[in-house]
Amino acid sequence: MKLPSLLRRTPFRLTLLFLALFAAAASAILAYVYFASASEARTRAEREVRGEMQVLTGIYRERGFDALNRALIDRTLRDNAFLYLLKNPDGSQVTGSLTDFPITEMEGAQEWISFPFTDTDAEGQVTRPQVRGVQVLLADDGMLFVGQSLGDTEAYLARLTRALWTAMGIVLLLGLAGGVLVSRNIEHAMGRLGKVVTAVQEGDLKARAEVRNSGDELDELGAGLNTMLDRLEGSMSSIRHAGDAIAHDLRSPLTRMRARLEVALMDADAGKINGVDAVQLALDEADNLLKTFNTVLAIARLQAAAGRTPDPKVFDAADLAADMAELYEPASEEKGLEFSAEIERGLMISGNQPFLAQALANIIDNAIKYTPTGGAVMLRARRRSSGEIEYSVTDTGPGVPEGDRERVIERFVRLDNSRTEAGSGLGLALVGAVMEAHGGRILLDEGPGEYGGFGPGLRVALVLPAAE
Repeated sequence: MKLPSLLRRTPFRLTLLFLALFAAAASAILAYVYFASASEARTRAEREVRGEMQVLTGIYRERGFDALNRALIDRTLRDNAFLYLLKNPDGSQVTGSLTDFPITEMEGAQEWISFPFTDTDAEGQVTRPQVRGVQVLLADDGMLFVGQSLGDTEAYLARLTRALWTAMGIVLLLGLAGGVLVSRNIEHAMGRLGKVVTAVQEGDLKARAEVRNSGDELDELGAGLNTMLDRLEGSMSSIRHAGDAIAHDLRSPLTRMRARLEVALMDADAGKINGVDAVQLALDEADNLLKTFNTVLAIARLQAAAGRTPDPKVFDAADLAADMAELYEPASEEKGLEFSAEIERGLMISGNQPFLAQALANIIDNAIKYTPTGGAVMLRARRRSSGEIEYSVTDTGPGVPEGDRERVIERFVRLDNSRTEAGSGLGLALVGAVMEAHGGRILLDEGPGEYGGFGPGLRVALVLPAAE
């Protein structure tokens, strides 16, 4: 038979476990207290019985059997805490509170014994407390027994045991009630989370868990679930947008490729062109398509890293900047641009050098592409006052309007003034993904301003944490 859901919850099972451990510990403590108290009572009784026996045997040695008998009668009439029994040398009972000796055959001159003693308490109830006593053989073959009842100690232990068991029962009941209450509260909280999960499974990505701001682990779980759902919703939206954008952006080159192949086929049939030239045009278009797909895959890989740098290594950022300057200076001069570089040394960073090289190449390439002939491009690598490492590329091109600077980093976004240039709108998106994976950021600001028909320009900065 399946147990109710409340009894199957982990908090309730943990409550039962802790209650069982508490009961076991309490039982062990109770047993220790009981046996320790009983042992102490027995030791105390033996000490007192030994002292009383020494007094009585002293009377016997100094004043004889009759004096001992009178002392026992006096002690018995006073109703003290001891039990006595005195026997004549001939074996007849003389005085005492017992009817017979507990030890019938003694193996020595003195022997200790514990035995139950039938008695009545103050209310007339029959009791059988334990008696601890010693039996000795007198010099004239008489026999004397002195013992003490442990009834008071046993009564105390019985009261203590009942009190402890009662307290344990109350604690167990309160613990069980608390476990039920806690389990019910957690069941309700987990039920709310379960509803969110079910809603998401059914396709509702807008569902969110309730966060009560109590700071407990359920709030942390709910907040984590909401963050995960936010990222999932963003990823799904990004995937939908990317799919639409790829379909839109690839439609034109695919259409051009088909049209060129069709025209090339017609011209080749008519003998107007060489078929090799037509195939070369198609290959160029195919290369552009592959470049677009490779860039999308690179962005996806970086975003899948979830903020972790893939294959990080420590290297000098200045070396990378110097390589980029050497690579792009000829291309700038070929277009009629003035290219310069200011590079500090000793800029150690931890990252994926190929990805960072691609990011830096993208922003240098954009600067060269959009800066008119006669303009200038500057590459800098320096350490900021915060200790971070910064790459920056400044040009004297048309720049990016302030309202578009955040949007231009998104995938497939191309401004109106760049529609005439070749490209897919993925360059800065890849740069942003690289910065996110390296724990850095990309900053877009206005360049040097308008001067001599150029400007206002654009300054793109890549800010990265320094290596520890």
